[in-house]
Amino acid sequence: MTHFRFLGTLADVPLAGDPNAADIGLQMWREACQSNADEIPRETFTSLAEWADAIADDANGKRVLTAIFGNSPFLTSCAVREPALLCRLLTDGPDHTWASLYENLTENLKQHLNDEQLSRALRIAKRRVALSIAIADICGVWPLEKITGGLSEFASTALSAATGHLLRAASAQGAFRLTDINDPERGSGLVVLGMGKLGAGELNYSSDIDLIVLFDPERVDTDDRAGLQNHFVRLARNLVKLMEERTVDGYVFRTDLRLRPDPGATPLALSVLAGETYYESLGQNWERAAMIKARPVAGDIAAGEAFLKRLGPFIWRKSLDYAAIQDIHSIKRQINSRRGGSTDKAEGHNIKLGRGGIREIEFFAQTQQLIWGGREVDLRSPVTLTAIHDLARFQQCTDETTNDLTVAYNFLRRVEHRLQMVNDEQTQTLPDDPAALDRFAVFLGYPDGADFRRDLMDHLNRVQDHYSQLFASAPSLSSDTLAAGNLAFTGGDPDPDTLKTLAEMGFREPQLIDTAVRAWHHGRYRATRSTRAREILTELMPSLLKALAATADPDTTFLRFDAFLKGLPSGVQLFSLFQAHPDLFQLVGEIMGTAPRLARHLSNRPTVLDSVLTPDFFAPLPDAAALEAELDGLLYAAGGVEEILDVSRRWAHDRRFQVGVHRLRQLTETAVAARCLSDIAETALACLYPRVEREFASRHGRLAGAEMAVVALGKLGSREMMATSDLDLVFVYHPPVDAETLSDGDKPLSAPQYFARLGQRLINAISAMTAEGRLYEVDMRLRPSGNSGPIATTVEGFERYYRESAWTWEYMALTRARVVVASSQVFRDDVGKSIAAVLNLPRSADDLLRDVAEMRARLFREKPGIGPWALKLMPGGLVDIEFIVQYLLLRHPEAQSPNTRQALDNLARHDAIEAEDAAQLIDALKLWQGLQGMLAIAIEGDIADGRAGFSDSLKSHLVIIGDVEDFTALEAQMADTARRVREIFDNLIERPAAGLPTVTPDETPTPPV
Repeated sequence: MTHFRFLGTLADVPLAGDPNAADIGLQMWREACQSNADEIPRETFTSLAEWADAIADDANGKRVLTAIFGNSPFLTSCAVREPALLCRLLTDGPDHTWASLYENLTENLKQHLNDEQLSRALRIAKRRVALSIAIADICGVWPLEKITGGLSEFASTALSAATGHLLRAASAQGAFRLTDINDPERGSGLVVLGMGKLGAGELNYSSDIDLIVLFDPERVDTDDRAGLQNHFVRLARNLVKLMEERTVDGYVFRTDLRLRPDPGATPLALSVLAGETYYESLGQNWERAAMIKARPVAGDIAAGEAFLKRLGPFIWRKSLDYAAIQDIHSIKRQINSRRGGSTDKAEGHNIKLGRGGIREIEFFAQTQQLIWGGREVDLRSPVTLTAIHDLARFQQCTDETTNDLTVAYNFLRRVEHRLQMVNDEQTQTLPDDPAALDRFAVFLGYPDGADFRRDLMDHLNRVQDHYSQLFASAPSLSSDTLAAGNLAFTGGDPDPDTLKTLAEMGFREPQLIDTAVRAWHHGRYRATRSTRAREILTELMPSLLKALAATADPDTTFLRFDAFLKGLPSGVQLFSLFQAHPDLFQLVGEIMGTAPRLARHLSNRPTVLDSVLTPDFFAPLPDAAALEAELDGLLYAAGGVEEILDVSRRWAHDRRFQVGVHRLRQLTETAVAARCLSDIAETALACLYPRVEREFASRHGRLAGAEMAVVALGKLGSREMMATSDLDLVFVYHPPVDAETLSDGDKPLSAPQYFARLGQRLINAISAMTAEGRLYEVDMRLRPSGNSGPIATTVEGFERYYRESAWTWEYMALTRARVVVASSQVFRDDVGKSIAAVLNLPRSADDLLRDVAEMRARLFREKPGIGPWALKLMPGGLVDIEFIVQYLLLRHPEAQSPNTRQALDNLARHDAIEAEDAAQLIDALKLWQGLQGMLAIAIEGDIADGRAGFSDSLKSHLVIIGDVEDFTALEAQMADTARRVREIFDNLIERPAAGLPTVTPDETPTPPV
């Protein structure tokens, strides 16, 4: 029939599980329609009874009715109480009816109703919502997200209406004054947080609602501040009563306030300060997980959002927290032991808490959100399926896993809703009786129970498989971990078998290892004082010792790990990280055994290990554009200046650590690593400068038409940075047209003052020690006039200094100059042209040659490079190569490049150096920089004799760099390389300079190196 267009669209409606109940229910509904004679039917029908008969006579109409009456006593009751609504639903469809129903509901709830009127209105609305959504579900016309969204939307609306009503009542009694009596929630200071499925917009059909009630005294207008707590506790109690009290019209929602902080010892409503204090000091990981889904659903929404924003650092920790996984996993194990069932059969299985159930899918998302969400803001969605798909995009789960969990979640939630529709019970347990389960399967659209059981078991097992892979078993303490032997560190005396095992593993002093491990278990270090930390460490011990024993020098590696452990402020988080990713032991052992400098960095910042677990850590190092986009995004989300400084430091430390690990594992060539380290520094400067400049301008304003540039020299300028390099910087600015112009801020400055202070502010931003350490040391000695010169120089002053006053070594240093930050591209180009103009100045070839030779001789006298490992200063070392290149570049500025390797290529192409000499210098440069780069991450302090100071592990890494057979061959190669470099230096500089006429030596200062 044309007036039943909705029914005509239906293709798959379940049958009646109980045909007899279907007949009875249909008869009761028809009688209800006849009894409601006052109900105005559609124009097509003369009475509601005629309308109902027409629906029952329609084939699809009859099928929907029997599906309702033959499967759900609860829906039967709703239909009998709302006969006209059911007619409208089956005629117009749920979409149209829901819109009309919801519009009428919201308009009705805006009225100032009394307690009884509001209570009745909410309960009638809940019944109508329940019937409407059930029809949408049973007829298959709404997807899961619309069903759960509709239920959640109604819950929020009901809570808002109840909250507004109670606020008006409390205000009328003098508890406080409202900002707007017609909109009592706004500005009230009352915060009602929806937790769990309500907060995520995922309410199930017969769900409880989990709430936390807070109040912000600062937002409450009252003369009775001392009594606020009691007023809001009373309001919370009345809110619960209004929601869940059963009357003749039913109830609205069962309401649970037990997710509030320490519910056994706290009142029903807490101040926001008390809530924040609790979470910051005593909050547990399961509470962090719960807060992922928290959402203000009623009351002062702005106050609720502000509270959650302040709680952000508690929920989303800066570093990965693998203790969260184990903590929540232990909760899951408790659930399994108390309520869960195996997945051997469907009967009696709890599809929420049982194995393979909804809770495992939710935990799959939440645990990984706790791990990664602090670093990746895109992984913070409260919606379960959205979170899982976000994790897939972040490569934390496969497409297969995502698809399996998505399909299973939709299936299980549909089963959950049908279970709850039967009797409006908050249940997720399938019937124990096979016959009852068969009837329930019919309600889901299955012809019998067999197909349902098969589909259910398939989904449960898939979920369980994916979930179990996420929570792999902890390492065993048995001897299987070590293949043979025993490891026991309990009791008063060392276990002989344990000492034997340690010796067999390769430790030279097993007694020392045993003593140290016992100290760990006695809680003598801060990291091992908690019971949980010691428990995890006990589980990890076999894997840990195995990884340390696998290094070239197990005892030294162990002692460095012991020092690392001693410096940790706490241990549970890191130990849990190792427990979740035992492969990290190999990397940590490698670092401890080979690279003490990296080990010290790791000791100072153990959370840097988090970055190792990111998908791209061992991928090719990122380019400058990717680095800048990454840091800029992090800083965009940062707050004030202090947070900007800390974020930039954490980022740089993580990225430099990544480069160090790449070099340690020989994943990246020296030149690529040096360029990446330089890009990291340049990115930090480029991202900090505009933020420092904006903060500076907020006080001092700006100078119209003026611009500033940061020029890098030294290793940053040449893109040859190492792990230990500082930043050689020069600040150049273009003043305003009118030299007398002052900046336009509250505290105006002249141009020299302005740019000197701005430059100093940038230096402070880079070099200041914060809680996250120092970003870089900054060296300003290469600026015009050195330490006696101004911090910032005008472009004209810069050029004038080099034209009139600069020493030769300053010109040499300028060959590596490069603009890294500028106010504009035009000014960047202008400063670059000024540098080029200086380098192209005419100069005496003899004077240049004489100065370079004299400077190298003076440098050798004052800072002699002693020993074969003084790679920079020794004859034939890096300084000799750099002096050769810089000298030739000043002779042939057309070959200019700040990078030493590229400059050698250019010089050879311009016939400024013999091709064979250039090739030998390039090979030497590659060797020296490779060895120096490895030593920079491995050795602290100067190296005089490698034989005495290097571990076997480090020697093996250095041998790989030299591409020789052993360490003896490496030292022979180094000696030969130094000899050849020195020979080229003598041929190009030393001997030609010696043949020049003698002149009175000047007082040229020794250049900084």
